[in-house]
Amino acid sequence: MALDGYTDQILPRQARKAELLDADSEKALARAWRDHGDKAALHRLVTAYMRLAISMAAKFRRYGASMNDLTQEAAIGLMKAAEKFDPERGVRFSTYAMWWIKAQLQDYVMRNWSLVRTGSTTAQKSLFFNLRRVEAKLRREAEARGETLAADGLRVAVAVELGVSLAEVAMMEGRLAGSDASLNATQASDEDGREWIDVLEDEGVQAAELFESKHDGASLRGRLGKALQGLSDRERLIVRERQLVEQPRTLESLGQELHLSKERIRQLEAAAYGKLRRSLEADGAKLGHFLS
Repeated sequence: MALDGYTDQILPRQARKAELLDADSEKALARAWRDHGDKAALHRLVTAYMRLAISMAAKFRRYGASMNDLTQEAAIGLMKAAEKFDPERGVRFSTYAMWWIKAQLQDYVMRNWSLVRTGSTTAQKSLFFNLRRVEAKLRREAEARGETLAADGLRVAVAVELGVSLAEVAMMEGRLAGSDASLNATQASDEDGREWIDVLEDEGVQAAELFESKHDGASLRGRLGKALQGLSDRERLIVRERQLVEQPRTLESLGQELHLSKERIRQLEAAAYGKLRRSLEADGAKLGHFLS
């Protein structure tokens, strides 16, 4: 159902003029669409319940969206319901459509609440739309008992009431309490007019860290080279081909080259690692820094 060009006033007027369908008419229209792809029947079914969609959309205006946008989303939910409605289940279309309309409106509000995705799981949606209401109810109940709920106690009570984790409650409180702000906005307290982006810490590798890493790497490679000199030619070959190349060789291929069994290559490899470990540890390093 196309809604482009409708204003906040025109669409409600059109909806109020729509016919009221009884249960038998609903079923007949739904069957015509399901069995024969009758678009006129689909349009008639959707139009008849547009007033329901508009009524539900109005309840979401407190989240800051325009009524026209909410009505568009509600109409999409209504269309989805009409396309999937099964008239043989014995349920009125209005009852079935309410769930689709509500889900569409909730998804729209959460997508547009913040540039950062507010939530997508069932628990996050429940918190987003019920947190403030449940908090108010719990405070009233505590006051009726002559008690005062501290912030931590309130979070625990909300988590129990909605069946979610305490961490999810704290996270949603933070998201609902804050608002989007541009990193290019000027700090009000800064006389030099610095932007907020100027105070963000650079997460890249700092120059000092890079220098230290290169220095340590060179030192460790020198220690490894010295330790390798203490191995026999055959042991150095096995260690190099098994650990120090991009594509390590198998015990079998090394055994074929050296005319030894796989088990003998494994024994020589273990013995070479033992020598390397002792040499490196005596020099203040560990074998694990070099070999996986």
